[in-house]
Amino acid sequence: MTERGRLDAATADLDPPLALLDLDAFDANAADMERRAGATPIRLATKSVRCLDLTRRALARAGFAGVLAFTLPEALWLHGLGVSDDLLVAYPTVDRGALARLAADPAAAAAITLVVDDAAQLDLLPRGATIGVCLELDASWRPHPRVHVGVRRSPVHTAGAAVALAAAIAARPGVELVGVMAYEAQVAGVGNRRAAVAAVQRASLGELAERRAAAVAAVSEIAPLRFVNAGGTGSLERVAGDPDVTELSAGSGLLGPTLFDGYRGFRPRPAALFALPVVRRPGPPDVVTVLGGGYVASGPPGRDRLPSVHEPAGLRLLRAEGAGEVQTPLRGRAARGLRVGDRVWMRHAKAGELCERFDALHLLVGDSLVGSAATYRGQGQTFL
Repeated sequence: MTERGRLDAATADLDPPLALLDLDAFDANAADMERRAGATPIRLATKSVRCLDLTRRALARAGFAGVLAFTLPEALWLHGLGVSDDLLVAYPTVDRGALARLAADPAAAAAITLVVDDAAQLDLLPRGATIGVCLELDASWRPHPRVHVGVRRSPVHTAGAAVALAAAIAARPGVELVGVMAYEAQVAGVGNRRAAVAAVQRASLGELAERRAAAVAAVSEIAPLRFVNAGGTGSLERVAGDPDVTELSAGSGLLGPTLFDGYRGFRPRPAALFALPVVRRPGPPDVVTVLGGGYVASGPPGRDRLPSVHEPAGLRLLRAEGAGEVQTPLRGRAARGLRVGDRVWMRHAKAGELCERFDALHLLVGDSLVGSAATYRGQGQTFL
């Protein structure tokens, strides 16, 4: 049976649009991520999953430990459900209501760690419970005063700046510094098939390893650290060997979105797919129109942020229209064989964002559906 035939047959009783998760591909991707990480545990980045059942499935594996949440309300929700007792909120929070809930719940306060990179963020922390914090070190590469390679995250770039913030944290009653984080987005989130990009990434990682080592050593003189976090799906094996790194973070690789098609050294299997029905044949025999499809990924605007056709092969978006809010025209030879009511299978450019469009993922094993799993949206949760 062809791939398209397998997908169509398995979901024949369902009406598209629908989202599907291939559990065989999910598990294979998880195993490959564990292989690439070696003995270093992977903290699961839940922003890339956004499905409670899949989060639990990943955390049940030996190579995954702990949660990297994307908001404090999400971390509180996951902790309340018993998903994990080790949760790191990856981005600074100014949510006063959530902070008050954290301080009022000793068990949550003991389990959840907040990322900070500015003393002003400490001013918002409520009193009433000891709150653990993780200092984020800027992982971008700055080979020249006018050159910045990476994303704009933490302002803490040097070991000296890290020490200054660590000292400010240590001086605050009710706040405990327990970790350091440095996410090298210019390596973990950027494809490296081009030789020039790969060369920049090598140089960046070399510089970061030295700077991180100096920062970790200096900060450790102020407070004993429980963990040093780094990495992402695109850089697991390149960071796992760093002696200063105690854990990695990743999640996108479990679902295998299209942005990882541009990497050398690994290739996740497409685990997350969505099906759209053909609703129109607008005239030209090589064009069909499907319902919906405007599921554009975050990041710099470009064609690589648009969804792409998985099956049938050979269909492409029209440059003049792209992926539309309520309809998406597709062009290609394969359109000649499609009829109104047929379905087109597509892949999202990024991982967890797809779950914001569907309330459930239909679960596929082999050639058959084995159930469904509610997404965050399906459980009434919209954190971002």
